Amino acid sequence: MTTAGRLEEALRPFVGGDLPVRLVAWDGTTAGPADAPVVTLRSPDALRRLLWQPGELGAAQAYVTGELDVPGDLDAALTHAFAVAAQRGLGGRRPPVRALAGAVRTALGLGLVGRPPTPPSTQARVRGRLHSKERDRRAISHHYDTTADFYSLILDERNLAYSCGYHSSPEQPLADAQDAKLDLVCRKLGLEPGMRLLDVGCGWGSLSLYAAEHYGVRVVGVTISEEQQRFATAAARRRGLADRVEIRLSDYRDAVPTAGAEYDAVASLEMGEHVGERNYPTYARVLHDAVRPGGRVLVQQMSRGTSHPGGGPFIESFIAPDMHMRPVGETAALLERAGLEVRDVHALREHYVLTVAGWLRRFEENLDAITELVGPELVRVWRLYLVGGSMAFRDGRMGVDQLLLVRRGGPHTLGWVR
Repeated sequence: MTTAGRLEEALRPFVGGDLPVRLVAWDGTTAGPADAPVVTLRSPDALRRLLWQPGELGAAQAYVTGELDVPGDLDAALTHAFAVAAQRGLGGRRPPVRALAGAVRTALGLGLVGRPPTPPSTQARVRGRLHSKERDRRAISHHYDTTADFYSLILDERNLAYSCGYHSSPEQPLADAQDAKLDLVCRKLGLEPGMRLLDVGCGWGSLSLYAAEHYGVRVVGVTISEEQQRFATAAARRRGLADRVEIRLSDYRDAVPTAGAEYDAVASLEMGEHVGERNYPTYARVLHDAVRPGGRVLVQQMSRGTSHPGGGPFIESFIAPDMHMRPVGETAALLERAGLEVRDVHALREHYVLTVAGWLRRFEENLDAITELVGPELVRVWRLYLVGGSMAFRDGRMGVDQLLLVRRGGPHTLGWVR
């Protein structure tokens, strides 16, 4: 029997029947339906990784190293795999002992048993106490300090906004959708010239710069990414906004002075996911304490059900270590407990599908430059990240919402009509 045929027989109990993909083994032999998505095993190490890390993490490690490849449409292949798994009821099902024994015999026969392969160089390695300031800094640095040049080839060219846009149609250009999102945030916050805005987790400075330029406010943005702080500070100088925009290298826990209530408005766009489950009440209290009584707070944040609150093994290992998401209702309750009143919840899930589609287009258009800048392994990490993220929002496994709140204890200026 060929190598691919032996693998097909060993995998049958794990996939609930016939192989759902066209499998190409490292020796060129094939198995599975000719019209199914193709999965190529370029090295036996792909299976060694799956033996040591069964499931999503092992498959992701093999993919990003190039030991496993999906030469066709990655979205179509993953969508097909999800559909087959659902149809066959494979979620959470443990294979029988006989199947495991058969897999071990096949692995021994093919010479696959040995020491675990070295983790990919792009896999995060963060240590220390969970959500200590130093560990958070390292986790953020892993993802965001890749260089602004890299992000400028993927995100919209005008704002470098790394959060969900606000799309009027699928045809709207990405930069225009990000402008619309930033303007929506500023309008919801009721910004007027001379007001002070705190931008918690300011990223590459998109909101800080937009609010200062278009609404005449004074902004303090905080980030723990040195690369983001340098880029946003330089951008403020280039755009003549240095007198109105200050970007601080600061942990959110140090963002509010002892006196508190220094700002007329506070925004935090897709940063709350990174603070962790136990620290979220602290984060919510920081937002509360920073704004004056009656002042507005806007939180844009991704949501997820109770399964894999960190996003799953791939995201947690390669993209955002220590991230924690929850259903939007639980987030609203935590913000209310901090003394904020929820005034509006605006779901944007479908918008994120369009935003990621825009990022993917730019990613593929600039693929040669990106590969030269960061190398093929990180390119594969990001292709899997963008495709998988788009699917999660499309299929409803993840959401994203804007929550508009006011600090209790003073009159607010929200209108009668939404």
